[in-house]
This record gives sequence, C-alpha cells and structure tokens, in this order.
Amino acid sequence: MIHHSTFLFISGAEIAFILFIVVMVFGADKIPEIARGLGKGMRTLKDATNDIKSEITKSAEKNGIDTSVVDDVKKQLDRVKDDIGDFTGSVKRKL
Repeated sequence: MIHHSTFLFISGAEIAFILFIVVMVFGADKIPEIARGLGKGMRTLKDATNDIKSEITKSAEKNGIDTSVVDDVKKQLDRVKDDIGDFTGSVKRKL
C-alpha cells in the first residue's frame, strides 16, 4: 500500500515546480523578504481576528449573554478528538 504525502492536495513535484517558478520570477535574494512580509501579514491578520474575538466576547458579557456555552463546546470537541486519536492510534498500530 503506497501513501502519497500531499499538502492542500498538491503533490511534492508540484510544490517543487511552484518553488522553482518563484525563484525564477523573484530571484533567490528576494524570497526571504517576501517570506518576512507574508509572515508579518499573517501575524497582523491573526492579531486582528483575536481583537475581534475579544471585542465580541466583551460585548456579549456586557449584554449578559452567556459565553460559557463556547467553553462547553470546546471541551466536548477536545474529548471527541481524544477519543478519535485513541481509536486511530490503535488502528495504526495494527496495520
């Protein structure tokens, strides 16, 4: 049984080809700058979403909306993840 490792449904050869095109278009010296810019952009986006989440939570608490439901759902999801992990772990060991 052969397993192919894919990332976002893209094979290794396709990723290598994309990287080759990026190096040819931008040059090897510009890639670190591009990566830094993308990293800063992702961090800014993450900070903005965290700010929005905290504002929504503060607003909900101020208006008397129960936000403990979210914590309960997270706990249930964590339990399900653990159960699935236990199950798949035993299946993987048997293969």
